[in-house]
Amino acid sequence: MFAVIFRAKVASLDARYAEMAAKMRQLAMDKYHCQDFVAVTEGEQEIAISYWRSEADILAWKQDSEHRIAQQLGREAWYESYKVEVVAIKRQYQG
Repeated sequence: MFAVIFRAKVASLDARYAEMAAKMRQLAMDKYHCQDFVAVTEGEQEIAISYWRSEADILAWKQDSEHRIAQQLGREAWYESYKVEVVAIKRQYQG
């Protein structure tokens, strides 16, 4: 299991952003085997964590043509800066 941690400094989020974010989340789940996707925005900071079964799924998602459009819009309009981390999950606990 892997996680992608996306952290961004928000420039301006608009109605198109909300629509695109929902569409991208559904696409990741339906086509690329994303297991879970949680995002929170507070002030100028956004963090999104998505969970994946394999690195191959993450790489395929990164190259998806619709996702690439969303990435470009993010760079041009929605985010001042961002950082992406891909991490392997060694253990998982639940209570």
